[in-house]
Amino acid sequence: MKVGLFIPCYIDAFFPEVGVATLELLENFGCSVEYPLDQTCCGQPMANSGCQDDAAATEAHFVACFKQFATVVGPSGSCVHHVRCHLDAVEQTPEVRKVRAGTRELVEFLHDDLKVADFPWSPAFPHKVGLHDSCSAVRGLGHTRPSERVNLPHFSKTRDLLGKVRGLELVEIDRPDECCGFGGSFCVTDEVVSAKMGYDRVHDFHRHGAEYIVSADMSCLLHMKGVIDRLKLPLKVVHIAQILNGGPL
Repeated sequence: MKVGLFIPCYIDAFFPEVGVATLELLENFGCSVEYPLDQTCCGQPMANSGCQDDAAATEAHFVACFKQFATVVGPSGSCVHHVRCHLDAVEQTPEVRKVRAGTRELVEFLHDDLKVADFPWSPAFPHKVGLHDSCSAVRGLGHTRPSERVNLPHFSKTRDLLGKVRGLELVEIDRPDECCGFGGSFCVTDEVVSAKMGYDRVHDFHRHGAEYIVSADMSCLLHMKGVIDRLKLPLKVVHIAQILNGGPL
């Protein structure tokens, strides 16, 4: 399968190892991966801040970079959610609709499209891991059942994938799908509320004995890492691609 690799701008700038892990993971499953060098941002920061018109040029550029691919994969629930559900500052041409429909988040691509059964190259990961599903991943992309939808059977695509990693122990926390407080520009405009939410979230993982917090959204992990560093807690954050790929953390 030919895949266009979408690496969000903040991952490219601050966590390039996550991009490398995503590339290697896709190649391990036989995907022919191409990375358009001109890609920048998907436009989410502007749109989330209410500056939709300002996102138009960035969204158009995103489409231009990925229009040649039937499938685009990115390791970020929030960015993929923006592309698929909110990339509407540009005219909805057939080209735009094609890119939107074909953009997939890494977890759903592995779980739903490739139907991955195991990760044979991945070494054991003998650690207690707490799972953080971002708001976009839960309620935008359907990674897991939201806690308020009690009428639906429970499922979790992220847990299914992590359950295939030898030695990994998932710890249960009190509020599994609570927001970490990042929320993009919200953490700047409402920093006190954002910080309190981050403290509550990190303490939930810490008191249940997690050694690592894993997520499909590095932006959430960046926020929680700031809390962990400030509190000097014995916790680490890691993107799910890094665990599934079995590389150094």
